[in-house]
Amino acid sequence: MNLGTYLSRSARYWPDRPALVCGDRAWTYREFETRANRLAAALDGALGVGRGDAVAALAWNRGELVEIEFGLYKAGTTRVPINARLGRDEIAHILRDASVRVLVFDAAHRQVALDAVSDAGNGCVPVQLDDPGDAPDEVGTTPETTPATEVWSYEQLITAGSPDPVSVEVDPDEVAVLNFTSGSTGTLKAAVQTFGNRLANMRKQLMSEDSRPGTETRYLACGPITHATGMGLLSGVFGGCTTHVLPAWSAESFLDTVERERITATFLVPAMLGMVLEHPRAAERDLSSLTSVRVGGAPVSPRALREAVNLFGPVVAQGYGLAETTSVITGLNSEEIAAATTEDPELLRSCGRAAYDTEVRVVDEHGAELPPGEIGEIVARGPDCVPRYWNEPELSARTFRDGWVHTGDLAWMREDGYLFIVDRKKDMIISGGFNIYCTEVEAALHEHPSVGEACVVGVPDEKWGEAVKAVVVPRAGHDPSADELIEFCAEHLDRLKKPRSVDFLPELPRNRNGKTDRKAVREPYWAAAERRVN
Repeated sequence: MNLGTYLSRSARYWPDRPALVCGDRAWTYREFETRANRLAAALDGALGVGRGDAVAALAWNRGELVEIEFGLYKAGTTRVPINARLGRDEIAHILRDASVRVLVFDAAHRQVALDAVSDAGNGCVPVQLDDPGDAPDEVGTTPETTPATEVWSYEQLITAGSPDPVSVEVDPDEVAVLNFTSGSTGTLKAAVQTFGNRLANMRKQLMSEDSRPGTETRYLACGPITHATGMGLLSGVFGGCTTHVLPAWSAESFLDTVERERITATFLVPAMLGMVLEHPRAAERDLSSLTSVRVGGAPVSPRALREAVNLFGPVVAQGYGLAETTSVITGLNSEEIAAATTEDPELLRSCGRAAYDTEVRVVDEHGAELPPGEIGEIVARGPDCVPRYWNEPELSARTFRDGWVHTGDLAWMREDGYLFIVDRKKDMIISGGFNIYCTEVEAALHEHPSVGEACVVGVPDEKWGEAVKAVVVPRAGHDPSADELIEFCAEHLDRLKKPRSVDFLPELPRNRNGKTDRKAVREPYWAAAERRVN
């Protein structure tokens, strides 16, 4: 098999159709195919990189990242997307751990990339997307111990390759992508996504009415395409859609692009959705071209879903998935969300039902399936669930058991199969012997009209062990009091679950993937504690 054949197919069917747009540059399918072939050929011919070798990319959003992905598919190599916010030590760790042969980077990351290549010391070849200048650079500050390495120009590399079709045959269980993420542990680990996993992900998206692309689709990739935002690229190319890459996120640029380019589909993480909903002139913009707005990557509040439907229309869907599952494993489609706003409000707290050919269960600590309504751990299996972590046998043994991925997320399932996530195992608060789920308290807080964002954590308490603390970002123009929010929660929750205290911040800390960093929120409250939990 070779996933690059789907680009070749689309270039044959629609050679002059726009495939990629980023800023003032556009690629037709013919040009996209030619450049991907050239890259695959040059990696082999000029750098000696081929099937099974690892190639990493470190850059802010740009169209070349998409052609790199397909060039690597064609070459049968392993792609290693690097979060553009990582530091030198973390990048060097990835280069060593994945035995990366080539690192492609943009001008903004030049220094950190070259430093990381030097630190890794594994002969990784640096390739700069922007013109690195006429004179070759040397990598390493000690030439006597570190051999000088020329910095290739990406365009120079492309030119060195033949435009003839490239399609290296690979097995479905070979490694397509090493998806490095810190997750909740803080330690970088990589989910091993195989070519078979990626193919299954493509099929799943093609089977979904909310995400199925076609030649009329204009998809806006507005988050990092090295991560969740880019998971739809393969299915988009298969369907002949046009992918618009947003170089840098802002609510204003999102609204401008949707209106100007008549965007039909996009994916937003909840933080992005919140920024759009808070934009003072969002309701004045013409967003009528949108037929699919998918939300995922973190929990989204029922209020945000209702407001999103009011803004975009009945086109909002949401999903739940992990790097370990390659893609969405449960989802609420746009019809379900639209109906839930009036007919079944509880459903807005759900992350949906199992998607396509994925099986999802809620199990106890022994792996036994629990009956509806009981809280346990979410486990999943299916062709897009990854087989293991890279170089992490012990962690793999704990996470991947008997064909099931153990997610570490706690949830309960309704009789009709809808899944309701309550918390991460490690985030659960135990107060006076009672289990309190942070996301449940956050959902209540988000219903208050003065709350923009909320993060709930457990803090030290001499009597109860832990107490519920809410950290809140007020909505623009609002000034809620702590007592007001505590009483509001008491009216909507069991009083045992209400926050005992509320702190206010202008913004919540976020991790490098843009998600609320609960660990960073919690840390100051436990810094002086003699005993730590969670």
